[in-house]
Amino acid sequence: MISDKSLIIAVDFDGTIVESRYPEIGETKIFAFETLKKLEQEGHRLILWTYRHGKRLQEAVDFCEKNGIKFYAVNQSYPEEEFDPAISRKINADIFIDDRNVGGFLGWGEIYQEITNTKPEHLQISKKKKGLFSFFK
Repeated sequence: MISDKSLIIAVDFDGTIVESRYPEIGETKIFAFETLKKLEQEGHRLILWTYRHGKRLQEAVDFCEKNGIKFYAVNQSYPEEEFDPAISRKINADIFIDDRNVGGFLGWGEIYQEITNTKPEHLQISKKKKGLFSFFK
């Protein structure tokens, strides 16, 4: 598990939540909103961290809200942060989810498993001891 505490998770939009179609909004990536909602329900704070700005940024924020995600902050480390050109624009987060990670985008199922240290239920098979005649079953 990465952490058992509440994490701040910065999430890219284009290519991560939706397919890359900038400046348009692409199709939603499979399990994107389901995973983000689950992470939010578990107490993690989500930051939308994107290249988008102005009207295009608002379109992305509105799209996410329409799909049930209201971010803790948008292109900021915390909601009250004031932009100051003398300060680095790097977002303060514990985890960054982006399609441009080394190795590419893992997929939302794999990301959730990595963050929570879980495996899909169909892979959590209990192993029974095999007896001498178990091959007859």
